[in-house]
Amino acid sequence: MLLTIDVGNTHTVLGLFDGEDIVEHWRISTDARRTADELAVLLQGLMGMHPLLGDELGDGIDGIAICSTVPSVLHELREVTRRYYGDVPAVLVEPGIKTGVPILMDNPKEVGADRIINAVAAVELYGGPAIVVDFGTATTFDAVSARGEYAGGVIAPGIEISVEALGVRGAQLRKIEIARPRTVIGKNTVEAMQSGIIYGFAGQVDGVVNRMARELADDPDDVTVIATGGLAPMVLGESSVIDEHEPWLTLIGLRLVYERNVSRT
Repeated sequence: MLLTIDVGNTHTVLGLFDGEDIVEHWRISTDARRTADELAVLLQGLMGMHPLLGDELGDGIDGIAICSTVPSVLHELREVTRRYYGDVPAVLVEPGIKTGVPILMDNPKEVGADRIINAVAAVELYGGPAIVVDFGTATTFDAVSARGEYAGGVIAPGIEISVEALGVRGAQLRKIEIARPRTVIGKNTVEAMQSGIIYGFAGQVDGVVNRMARELADDPDDVTVIATGGLAPMVLGESSVIDEHEPWLTLIGLRLVYERNVSRT
């Protein structure tokens, strides 16, 4: 079994692979204050519930692949792999790791690990050219060329960030549930805010993707648009440009990167 861990700014997603199949997954909050020991206890609690794994931490785990946008959490997870999974091959995505995807950026080291991993999975699953839209803490748009290169991207405030900002800065507004309203024209303040969030972000996705596709390919229709991230389902039905929805894109990319690195060791 391969344990994959994708640490985002808000949530951490864990996936358990049996070969190419994801057989279990968990989503937890990201807490930069957790120590390696606390993370180990959390992992033991989650994986101890799975029937294919043993009661002891590490039983049944043959490999680990990790990417993180939070440096302090990556540091603690590195310690977890050393102390609790010492005999298990571990791949932590950082500069020097082989991904198979060239990065066409002014400074490749500043690109988030999760964005590169998404590009790896997009190339493997759909080929290029492609655009990955990841609905996380930020909404990121990542371009993959026809030759499978990471060509750059766009970063916009995420859905939850926008909702929180409305609640904080609007004197008569409050934080709301992110849900699809009954109609576009809201009949109350909550529905008006929900409409602005859902349809506003759908319009943003359509606008940004269309502009990127025109730059990325001679024929924009050749570009495959893939949505991922925890909040993607809120926008899927309202966007006209999304071709594929792959909720486990980052975990699949981690599996691919693990295989490409461990097979060479």
